[in-house]
Amino acid sequence: ILIDEDNGIIAGHGRLQAAQLLGMDTVPTIALEGFTEAQRKAYVIADNQLAMNSGCDLDVLKVEVDRLTELDFNMDLLGFDEDVLAELINTMEPNFDPATEEEQGQLDELDPKWIDCPHCGKEFDMRGQA
Repeated sequence: ILIDEDNGIIAGHGRLQAAQLLGMDTVPTIALEGFTEAQRKAYVIADNQLAMNSGCDLDVLKVEVDRLTELDFNMDLLGFDEDVLAELINTMEPNFDPATEEEQGQLDELDPKWIDCPHCGKEFDMRGQA
Protein backbone atom coordinates (compact mmCIF):
# COMPACT_ATOMS: atom_id res chain seq x y z
CA ILE A 1 0.00 0.00 0.00
CA LEU A 2 1.46 3.34 -1.01
CA ILE A 3 1.08 6.09 1.58
CA ASP A 4 2.03 9.76 1.79
CA GLU A 5 3.89 11.55 4.58
CA ASP A 6 0.64 11.86 6.56
CA ASN A 7 -0.14 8.11 6.24
CA GLY A 8 -2.87 8.84 3.71
CA ILE A 9 -3.37 6.09 1.16
CA ILE A 10 -2.19 7.05 -2.32
CA ALA A 11 -2.74 3.60 -3.86
CA GLY A 12 -3.84 0.29 -2.43
CA HIS A 13 -7.36 0.86 -1.11
CA GLY A 14 -8.39 -2.51 -2.53
CA ARG A 15 -5.41 -4.22 -0.93
CA LEU A 16 -6.36 -2.68 2.40
CA GLN A 17 -9.94 -3.93 2.07
CA ALA A 18 -8.68 -7.41 1.18
CA ALA A 19 -6.33 -7.39 4.18
CA GLN A 20 -9.20 -6.36 6.43
CA LEU A 21 -11.40 -9.16 5.05
CA LEU A 22 -8.59 -11.60 5.75
CA GLY A 23 -8.34 -10.31 9.32
CA MET A 24 -4.87 -8.82 8.97
CA ASP A 25 -3.97 -6.34 11.71
CA THR A 26 -1.04 -4.81 9.84
CA VAL A 27 -0.18 -4.40 6.17
CA PRO A 28 3.07 -3.54 4.40
CA THR A 29 3.36 0.04 3.18
CA ILE A 30 5.72 2.11 1.09
CA ALA A 31 5.96 5.81 1.86
CA LEU A 32 6.11 8.12 -1.15
CA GLU A 33 7.59 11.40 -0.05
CA GLY A 34 8.09 14.72 -1.73
CA PHE A 35 5.08 14.68 -4.07
CA THR A 36 3.41 17.99 -4.76
CA GLU A 37 -0.37 17.97 -4.50
CA ALA A 38 -0.59 17.89 -8.31
CA GLN A 39 1.87 14.97 -8.55
CA ARG A 40 -0.04 13.04 -5.89
CA LYS A 41 -3.37 13.53 -7.67
CA ALA A 42 -1.83 12.62 -11.04
CA TYR A 43 -0.30 9.46 -9.56
CA VAL A 44 -3.67 8.38 -8.12
CA ILE A 45 -5.36 8.92 -11.50
CA ALA A 46 -2.60 7.09 -13.40
CA ASP A 47 -2.65 4.17 -10.94
CA ASN A 48 -6.42 3.79 -11.31
CA GLN A 49 -6.18 4.02 -15.09
CA LEU A 50 -3.54 1.28 -15.18
CA ALA A 51 -5.82 -0.97 -13.13
CA MET A 52 -8.77 -0.31 -15.46
CA ASN A 53 -6.65 -1.12 -18.52
CA SER A 54 -5.09 -4.28 -17.10
CA GLY A 55 -6.02 -7.73 -18.25
CA CYS A 56 -5.92 -11.15 -16.73
CA ASP A 57 -4.59 -14.50 -17.95
CA LEU A 58 -7.68 -16.65 -17.48
CA ASP A 59 -5.72 -19.91 -17.62
CA VAL A 60 -3.51 -18.78 -14.73
CA LEU A 61 -6.52 -17.41 -12.86
CA LYS A 62 -8.31 -20.76 -13.18
CA VAL A 63 -5.25 -22.58 -11.80
CA GLU A 64 -5.07 -20.22 -8.83
CA VAL A 65 -8.82 -20.49 -8.14
CA ASP A 66 -8.51 -24.27 -8.32
CA ARG A 67 -5.67 -24.22 -5.78
CA LEU A 68 -7.72 -22.05 -3.42
CA THR A 69 -10.69 -24.40 -3.80
CA GLU A 70 -8.47 -27.35 -2.85
CA LEU A 71 -7.35 -25.40 0.24
CA ASP A 72 -11.00 -24.79 1.28
CA PHE A 73 -10.49 -21.02 1.03
CA ASN A 74 -13.56 -18.80 1.39
CA MET A 75 -14.03 -17.89 -2.28
CA ASP A 76 -16.37 -15.00 -1.41
CA LEU A 77 -13.29 -13.06 -0.31
CA LEU A 78 -11.96 -12.91 -3.89
CA GLY A 79 -14.48 -10.25 -4.91
CA PHE A 80 -15.91 -12.03 -7.96
CA ASP A 81 -19.67 -12.09 -8.40
CA GLU A 82 -21.19 -15.56 -8.05
CA ASP A 83 -21.71 -16.13 -11.79
CA VAL A 84 -18.10 -15.30 -12.71
CA LEU A 85 -16.74 -17.44 -9.88
CA ALA A 86 -18.99 -20.36 -10.84
CA GLU A 87 -17.79 -20.12 -14.44
CA LEU A 88 -14.15 -20.10 -13.33
CA ILE A 89 -14.66 -23.15 -11.15
CA ASN A 90 -16.82 -25.05 -13.65
CA THR A 91 -14.47 -24.51 -16.59
CA MET A 92 -11.48 -25.95 -14.80
CA GLU A 93 -12.41 -29.48 -15.86
CA PRO A 94 -10.32 -30.88 -18.71
CA ASN A 95 -11.94 -30.35 -22.08
CA PHE A 96 -10.47 -33.38 -23.83
CA ASP A 97 -11.49 -37.00 -24.32
CA PRO A 98 -9.80 -39.56 -22.08
CA ALA A 99 -7.14 -41.75 -23.66
CA THR A 100 -8.09 -45.12 -25.10
CA GLU A 101 -6.58 -48.23 -23.46
CA GLU A 102 -3.97 -48.43 -26.21
CA GLU A 103 -3.07 -44.76 -25.87
CA GLN A 104 -2.93 -45.07 -22.07
CA GLY A 105 -0.52 -48.03 -22.38
CA GLN A 106 1.75 -45.96 -24.61
CA LEU A 107 1.61 -43.07 -22.16
CA ASP A 108 2.42 -45.31 -19.19
CA GLU A 109 5.59 -46.51 -20.94
CA LEU A 110 6.90 -42.96 -21.24
CA ASP A 111 7.51 -42.54 -17.48
CA PRO A 112 6.83 -38.77 -17.34
CA LYS A 113 8.77 -36.54 -14.98
CA TRP A 114 6.33 -33.91 -13.78
CA ILE A 115 7.34 -30.56 -12.37
CA ASP A 116 5.21 -27.63 -11.27
CA CYS A 117 5.97 -24.27 -12.86
CA PRO A 118 6.67 -21.81 -10.01
CA HIS A 119 5.13 -18.97 -12.02
CA CYS A 120 1.86 -20.33 -13.43
CA GLY A 121 1.35 -23.46 -11.31
CA LYS A 122 0.87 -25.73 -14.33
CA GLU A 123 2.46 -29.17 -14.46
CA PHE A 124 4.93 -29.97 -17.23
CA ASP A 125 6.57 -33.23 -18.31
CA MET A 126 10.28 -32.46 -18.28
CA ARG A 127 11.33 -35.90 -19.57
CA GLY A 128 14.21 -35.54 -22.00
CA GLN A 129 14.88 -31.89 -21.14
CA ALA A 130 18.45 -30.84 -20.43
